[in-house]
Amino acid sequence: MTAVKGFEKVKFFRPGYAIEYDYFPPTQLKHSLETKPIKGLFFAGQINGTTGYEEAAAQGLIAGINAHQYHNEKAPFSLRRDQAYIGVLIDDLITKGTEEPYRMFTSRAEYRTLLRQDNADTRLTPLSHKIGLATDERLRVMESAQERADGLIDFLRKTSIQPDQINPILNSNDTAEVKQSTKLAKILSRPQLTMNDLIPLLPLANFLEVNESHQDTLEQAEIQIKYAGYIEKEEAQAKKLDRLESIKIPDGFDYNNIQSISTEARQKLTEIQPKTLSQASRISGVSPSDISVLLVHMGR
Repeated sequence: MTAVKGFEKVKFFRPGYAIEYDYFPPTQLKHSLETKPIKGLFFAGQINGTTGYEEAAAQGLIAGINAHQYHNEKAPFSLRRDQAYIGVLIDDLITKGTEEPYRMFTSRAEYRTLLRQDNADTRLTPLSHKIGLATDERLRVMESAQERADGLIDFLRKTSIQPDQINPILNSNDTAEVKQSTKLAKILSRPQLTMNDLIPLLPLANFLEVNESHQDTLEQAEIQIKYAGYIEKEEAQAKKLDRLESIKIPDGFDYNNIQSISTEARQKLTEIQPKTLSQASRISGVSPSDISVLLVHMGR
């Protein structure tokens, strides 16, 4: 600091870092990032209580898409928590609000196994194509890659390998030998092995050569086989969420007419005005019993 003119006598007592700015409570927003009080007005970035470039870019993308959708009288676009981290970020903001600058950590997502880097194209390209962002060619390339990965997974699950073929590879990777014919998928599920360890096997080598499989295909197939149990569990949880997502709550619903829910739940629901029972279930202070009461009231 002494090299900066005017700062020759500056002394540091304690290093510090702080950011302070005003924001609008994000609970006043819809999933499209349109404000509830003013139609056609969309907010994105620090004005919603977030910090970080990625968070701002994510919101800007969704707000921009929905401003276009609104202007052209089309349905709003949003992402669910099991579809993208953007969906987690926005749902957290509008459902829970924030008391300090919000950052999107992976730990905030309950479906981290589904929100992987290797399947981002598969998750999001069809949604992008539907609203006119992704081209037909981009969609075709994605579908072709997914077909190759699905074909490889199917091959690994149906093809067996003999002990004399696989045991040398198992020994070299310090994992137990097999004593009978075993499916390649079961072999690959062992943590000591990777897809590259199995490529020298003739059945697999021939399949990969004929189908011109790329590295990203091998990676996706390996992940889906190794983590199949975890993936299936999260997909089942996401389907349960979908069922609640399909139950809409009418605009301006008066929760004061329901005496069976807790006072805290009534206050939070009245303040946030969730659009679905799924969103209502994620509001802090709304218990599973409150959701059960709402389910009965909605005739489900």
